Amino acid sequence: MEPVTDRLATSDASPLVPREALDAVLVAALRSGGEFAEVFVEDRRSGSARLDDRRVEELVSGRERGAGIRVVNGDTVGFAHTADLTVSGLEHAAAAAAAAARGAGTATRTIALPDAPRAPDNDVIVFPDTVAKSRKIELLRQADDAARSEGDAIRSVSASYAEARRRIVVANSDGLYATDERVRTRFAVQAVAAGDTGMHTGLEAPGRTMGFEFFDEFAVADIARKAATQALTLVESVPAPSGKVPVVLRRGAGGVLFHEACGHGLEADLIQRDASVFVGKVGETVAAPGVTLIDDGTFGREWGTFAIDDEGQPARPNTLIDNGVLTDYMWDLVRARKAGRASSGNGRRETYQVLPMVRMTNTYLAAGDADADAIIADTDFGVYCVQLGGGQVNTATGDFVFGVTEGYLIERGRITRPIRPAQLIGNGPAALHDIDAIGNDFATWTGTCGKRGQSVPVSSGQPTLRIQNLTIGGTAA
Repeated sequence: MEPVTDRLATSDASPLVPREALDAVLVAALRSGGEFAEVFVEDRRSGSARLDDRRVEELVSGRERGAGIRVVNGDTVGFAHTADLTVSGLEHAAAAAAAAARGAGTATRTIALPDAPRAPDNDVIVFPDTVAKSRKIELLRQADDAARSEGDAIRSVSASYAEARRRIVVANSDGLYATDERVRTRFAVQAVAAGDTGMHTGLEAPGRTMGFEFFDEFAVADIARKAATQALTLVESVPAPSGKVPVVLRRGAGGVLFHEACGHGLEADLIQRDASVFVGKVGETVAAPGVTLIDDGTFGREWGTFAIDDEGQPARPNTLIDNGVLTDYMWDLVRARKAGRASSGNGRRETYQVLPMVRMTNTYLAAGDADADAIIADTDFGVYCVQLGGGQVNTATGDFVFGVTEGYLIERGRITRPIRPAQLIGNGPAALHDIDAIGNDFATWTGTCGKRGQSVPVSSGQPTLRIQNLTIGGTAA
């Protein structure tokens, strides 16, 4: 396919809401004596397409605009949202939010919003919504053909494409005014193969914070072949072992484990609710030497990258665990204000219709200095985990269960037979302490994080590493 980088994109620079309107709305929000007010305005466009067994099953696009207004008075938070972006519509929502956080005072505050600092250029070359739908369908068909060409055992293929373009404006009574535009593109292929051991599924689904030039970096045929190869390999799988064994996580494969089992427990709202195993442990050793865990909203073009969070705070790298020692938690603006500190840029929301909360962005374990092949060679027996599926985590205890969707036996220091899907069972803090080898390679995983009914794009990552003692819930005798 010809490159898509043959024309430059132009961003819509028109304001979502006039600056003077935001001034007036913030004044109205504080009229009843609130301590802090915030306006979050969003204009979101999205599109998706899906091909299932050679038939186009979905081809949709949508657009949503609106604003959420928050008023804080002590420990009380009032919130209202509206799709009416006129001055009167916004002031009506502001009055509703203020009423929900009503205070005793009636003083009027004047809000003077400065010029917005220019957000870093998102360098989008081709906005996905400017590309013809026929071209997107063509990509889906190419993926279907590539997956099926890997072998007759491939019985079904599903390919999907998704795009999103989101402009936001955040203004608050501290005088903050900030804007951002985020463009994301993702492509996924799922292939199902049949064999003597039943039906087996392979999945490959990269995504990046970038425009349609995503397809200059990721060839759909390569994505499809990876999914098909995974499914075909699992046809020859044997039952997974049972019991505690060393587990080697391939680079990128275990990122979601640390995101779920450790990352959520380092979010300040769970800390303040005493719902995390990491409460009160800043400054303590919580992991093996060499383990460094970072959350970074500025990390490359990863799925959770942005210029500002959904409270207008600049994205930044935050070291959570440094060489085994817990150094900090992740913070949103309101909780940080209450604690007398700065936000870490982790205030995120799914849409303008909901309040922000503390959320991860791109969370990863930093690389070490061991050779990945040497880690495997040094493992007499264990499991090599290439891909994890869904799981459950108890943040208060750190206990977790994850599905291993692609894994292999390690026997006498060599990767040998593929294993059937199994459960990976352990405890987050214990797993951190049991890491005894950290590779010098690195890769990431693209995903969607759910928390209290809200979903946001995130990525996670890690180098190849070994955890000495995890329980595999397999079926082998």
